[in-house]
Amino acid sequence: MTMTMKLLTTTPVLALLLTMSACSQTPDAPAAAAPTPVQRTDDSGVTGLWRMTSLEVGTEGNLQPIPYTGQIAFTDSTVSVQAMNPDTTAADTQFTLGGYEAFYGDADIDHEAGTFAVTVESAVARSLIGQILTRNFEVNGDTLILTPINPADGFRVTYERHTQ
Repeated sequence: MTMTMKLLTTTPVLALLLTMSACSQTPDAPAAAAPTPVQRTDDSGVTGLWRMTSLEVGTEGNLQPIPYTGQIAFTDSTVSVQAMNPDTTAADTQFTLGGYEAFYGDADIDHEAGTFAVTVESAVARSLIGQILTRNFEVNGDTLILTPINPADGFRVTYERHTQ
């Protein structure tokens, strides 16, 4: 191969390498701006991750504990729920499949009224998809209590704020 041929075949490669290295160098690049803090719109304190401490079912004044475990996570616009009955022989319900409950979706959280409505986007019990589930909530310090809008539905779930 002659010298001219070597230059012709290596010049495009050299040009590409020089272009790439020039593009990747940023000696005078300004420092990245600090992220803008997220504005907290949650006056009720419900936003965050909560771990279930108790589940009670029945009628008001006659609630019976059920040994569930689980968590609920709130953002300003979504809710995600997971819960499990340790009794693997427990019958399925409208919310559970194999003793497990999981769903999430967009939420309309009314902080003043202490209610939220979740439009279920995905769920282990697929019949929930598309339904709107509305619940009362009450936050006292690091305790969250959920109850049904209709007291005849008969449950109370208590959570503790999960901190990392």
